[in-house]
Amino acid sequence: MAITPVTPIRRFDTLDDFLGTHFIYTYDNGWEYEWYAKNDHTVDYRIHGGMVAGRWVNDQEATIVRLASGVFKIAWTEPTGTDVALDFMPNEGRLHGVIFFPRWVHEHPEITVCHQNEHIGLMEESRARYATYPKLVVPEFATITYMGDAGVDNDDVICEAPYPGMTDDIRAGRYYDSDYRRIGH
Repeated sequence: MAITPVTPIRRFDTLDDFLGTHFIYTYDNGWEYEWYAKNDHTVDYRIHGGMVAGRWVNDQEATIVRLASGVFKIAWTEPTGTDVALDFMPNEGRLHGVIFFPRWVHEHPEITVCHQNEHIGLMEESRARYATYPKLVVPEFATITYMGDAGVDNDDVICEAPYPGMTDDIRAGRYYDSDYRRIGH
């Protein structure tokens, strides 16, 4: 089944255009992710599909740069030892991501399915306890299915664990109010 990209919320050119944007995207392998460019050095995300579905993270330090007009690269290393590199092309409704999962995450993904911020010690302990190599490298294109202008440093964007149907609620306008705050909170 082909996934249709969402129409961009605005024309993206500069890094300022990109920062504060909230995305939902589905990789060609079917994994669904939600990701927020919180500011010029941190990202928040929730994972809704794939081997670590249910995982969510706030304030992940990242390198965020503009490669060309409307093309942005984000890269980080998680406490799990997982490395991530994303190339967003929001004007085209696409991105390319490469995730470098350590062997232990591939063999024990359930350990990482939590709010990482509350379990940093467990992530570091697991990284030291289990094998990290060979890494599982997952390079995939993805289709952006949602873009929202959440503003910079909005802690309401990724504020709770993912639940079944959450991304549908977000896309349908049932999750955030007009000020991009979680409805009911």
